[in-house]
Amino acid sequence: MDKMFEQLDSLLDRYAELQELMSDPEVINETSRYMELSKEEAGLREIVNQYTRLKTVLNDIAESEELLRESNDPEMEELAKADLSELQDEKDQLEQDIKILMLPKDPNDEKNIIMEIRGAAGGDEASLFAGDLLNMYQRYAESQNWQTEIIDETATEVGGFKEVAMMITGKNVYSKLKYENGAHRVQRIPKTESQGRVHTSTATVAVMPEYDGVDVQLDPKDIRTDVYRASGAGGQHINKTSSAVRMTHIPTGIVVAMQDQRSQQQNRVKAMQILQSRVYDFYESQNQSEYDSSRKSAIGSGDRSERIRTYNYPQNRVTDHRIGLTLNKLDRIMNGELDDVIDALILYDQTEKLEQLQDGTAHLS
Repeated sequence: MDKMFEQLDSLLDRYAELQELMSDPEVINETSRYMELSKEEAGLREIVNQYTRLKTVLNDIAESEELLRESNDPEMEELAKADLSELQDEKDQLEQDIKILMLPKDPNDEKNIIMEIRGAAGGDEASLFAGDLLNMYQRYAESQNWQTEIIDETATEVGGFKEVAMMITGKNVYSKLKYENGAHRVQRIPKTESQGRVHTSTATVAVMPEYDGVDVQLDPKDIRTDVYRASGAGGQHINKTSSAVRMTHIPTGIVVAMQDQRSQQQNRVKAMQILQSRVYDFYESQNQSEYDSSRKSAIGSGDRSERIRTYNYPQNRVTDHRIGLTLNKLDRIMNGELDDVIDALILYDQTEKLEQLQDGTAHLS
């Protein structure tokens, strides 16, 4: 704890320094620097508030303990003991909260995301389930006051999606949805099943942080761009201008085709956004084995082939296999009520990190 208090004291000093800098007229006039300092100050605010409260509680505990030692009044002693019990509980909770706040941060947590959902095993039923997952995430995003935008889609004749890509923007989107990477399995009676048998199908979800040109520098020489005429479903509504864009990242072979926007320039912007995220995600996955060896997590690596969750419709049950969580409210979860699942995943991940920290396998940032 002594080391933690040393680090917290240094954070208090830095917080005071930031507030002083942000009141400096020269800094205020330098917009980019002011924004950078504001972001750092906001990032420290919660932990500083918690630590300030902890110092007050520790002081109150010391005073109550002194009162107990010196008092000869039974009634005062009872009051002091009651106060001391409440203060100890608050102290324990504050220390736990502060430890979590001091865990190494994922640098992508505050980023927006590009989510790709693909129907996998199961044919038409898999594509329909991909559409159900899309609706689930759209409803969850709405509950979080996030914005969603479909940026690419390949629909199927039965009303589902072979694949669909969506951008989700808002506060801390990646921090909550990063655990959704993987294969999602559904068990239900398909609409096309005349015998009433339960079928098992899967859809995969990929969650990639949105990267801009500052985060990821792609060499223009590594990108081949082709333009062509966009067309609607079944070749209908042929566009007379070459507004569709196909970008190929030559070193990785990653291809992004975009024709959903109204102009070629808009399609270029969207295609580049997706390409940057896919290329970065590709290189990150190449480093996954190194990452996993340095930090094992029971939640898993986020490998898209890893079956992470089962949605059982006949029993109205959802099971997250990574943490052994089972909830009998599939109907509500498919309606976007994902908080119980996501909160459990976050808590589990934090607990794992805290255990590693206490075992000496991780360090405070």
